Amino acid sequence: MEQAGEQALSSVVWHPNTQMGEWDEFGEIVQGRGMHLIDKKGRKLLDGVASMWCNVWGHSRPELVRAITRQAARLQHSPLFNLTNGPAEELARMLIETIPGMHRVFYSDNGSTAMEVAFKMAIQYWSNEGDSGRNRIAALSNGYHGDTFGAMSVGYMPGFFGAFKGQLFPAVRFDAPGGREAPGGPTDKEIEEECLGNMEERFADGTIAALAMESGAQVAGGVRIYPRGFQRRVSRICKRHGVLLILDEVATGLGRLGSMAEYEAQGGRPDIAAYGKMLTGGYLTMSATLATKKVYDSFLGGYDENRHLFHGHTYTGNPLAAAAAIENLRMYKRRNLLDKVAKGARVLGGYTEEISGMGRVSDVRHAGMLMGIELSRGAPKGGPSTNKIIFEAGRRNGVYLRTLGDVVMLVPPLAMGPADLRRLVEGTVRAVREAPLDG
Repeated sequence: MEQAGEQALSSVVWHPNTQMGEWDEFGEIVQGRGMHLIDKKGRKLLDGVASMWCNVWGHSRPELVRAITRQAARLQHSPLFNLTNGPAEELARMLIETIPGMHRVFYSDNGSTAMEVAFKMAIQYWSNEGDSGRNRIAALSNGYHGDTFGAMSVGYMPGFFGAFKGQLFPAVRFDAPGGREAPGGPTDKEIEEECLGNMEERFADGTIAALAMESGAQVAGGVRIYPRGFQRRVSRICKRHGVLLILDEVATGLGRLGSMAEYEAQGGRPDIAAYGKMLTGGYLTMSATLATKKVYDSFLGGYDENRHLFHGHTYTGNPLAAAAAIENLRMYKRRNLLDKVAKGARVLGGYTEEISGMGRVSDVRHAGMLMGIELSRGAPKGGPSTNKIIFEAGRRNGVYLRTLGDVVMLVPPLAMGPADLRRLVEGTVRAVREAPLDG
């Protein structure tokens, strides 16, 4: 009976972003310990993707487990509709103190919804200000902001969302620098200058409500690192034309690239910023959309004016998630996490030259605790995907890996120490060398 139950459980779960037809089974993870995931067969996998880019401290950290347990004994959930709760209020104050220039915090459940909230804030801001003609959202090509319909519309990636193109609203898009330069094509600098020039021209017509972009780097787009000064220049263009700037820091903020608010390192403050993934240390789902006083004040008025933000989630401000996030942010300070991130970034960066010299690698892009290894060739046609091939090769070498297209992503827990980071990179190198790819 137990075996039949195991088979039924495996067969009825529809896994995310996965071609189910190429998988006979999925390894069942039964425990997380430190920087490792442990499956039912007792195999330890070094978590090379921070359990989808969200884990900060590793697994089963007692401080976070205690914070959740204590809160669960008092209050598990209470809505923010006409009520509030202590953990949601305390966390909001911590975020305002941590993320400069922000005034109010709106909670939601994940990165996609945090960005949906940001888009709605931006459109309704201009409506509240009496300028309903500013109703277009601009974005960068190759950007990613989530999988819901608004997020797909703004962060449209044909390979991900082509099946839904006819149902998406049109966004104004600008080609972004930061990827591998194609032989004979424009240089990164030329792409940057054209991008900024097009923004200046397009924003002048007064129809753009906001520009949305990932802060510091495009992560799901294959780890495309912006050139130094690019984001600052974008911010200045937005300010010059009165366009709201929305920064998606869901994957790049809270230390991933080295700063709590990555826009402080990049230069130029946004009007709206979104956070998620690492907010609770990767232990519970929660996200937050932060807005400046200017944006927030535009929503104030009499009830019958309909100026308030028309958005809400059942689990907005969930006390369990907020308690985990509070302890997580306390640990950032108590354990000097950003110093550890800087040291870890040097370890990762130290492998760039070696990896770049591998015959199967066409480019390596790195910033903070983030690395993208672009393969020169992916899976052979008609066979399993590059993702499955690299995953299996990684598992044989004791590391959990996942690719985006033909880019192997290394996104380790932020607190991963030098020894584990070296094991992670060396295991990844072996996996890439051994993987049965097309060339």
